[in-house]
Amino acid sequence: MSRKNHLSNQKITALYCRISLDDGSQNESMSISNQKLMLKDYAEKNGMPRYEYYVDDGYTGRNFNRPSFKRLIADIEAGKVGCVITKDLSRLGRNYIEAGSYIEIFFPKHNVRYIAVTDGVDSLTRQEMDITPFKNILNDMYSRDISKKVLAGRMTRSRQGKFGGGQPPLGLMRDPEERGHL
Repeated sequence: MSRKNHLSNQKITALYCRISLDDGSQNESMSISNQKLMLKDYAEKNGMPRYEYYVDDGYTGRNFNRPSFKRLIADIEAGKVGCVITKDLSRLGRNYIEAGSYIEIFFPKHNVRYIAVTDGVDSLTRQEMDITPFKNILNDMYSRDISKKVLAGRMTRSRQGKFGGGQPPLGLMRDPEERGHL
């Protein structure tokens, strides 16, 4: 078999990046750029030259109905992916039941290696795999806690009569001198 044919039959390494908040008006958030660089470096240093990025910028980890994640799952089911790498477990998702289902059932069923770089998780060596469910529970709890805090902050602003954000109602303008005031 020629080298070209051999390489075309090899599975790719999926470098999955996700962040739920934008870094402002840039096309791609800084966190996504940093994740891409970290995962690329890891893949290249560990002999994984064939990789593809799957990026969900601005999507919550509590929901797995994300465009690039769905494309990743379809590519795994089609046999194109041999390894999935994320920066940490929370980048895969913050719903511990669903994240655990992918890590413990879906990936092994499809012979896909999973690596969470900063958490030290590698399904090939089972490194840190015993603690993974607990880390996923903590990621889930963190997400729920942040949601409660954001809601409490919005309710406080509302009780103070401050504008909640978004497009001001028709006929009203933002006060340039006082934030949250119309």
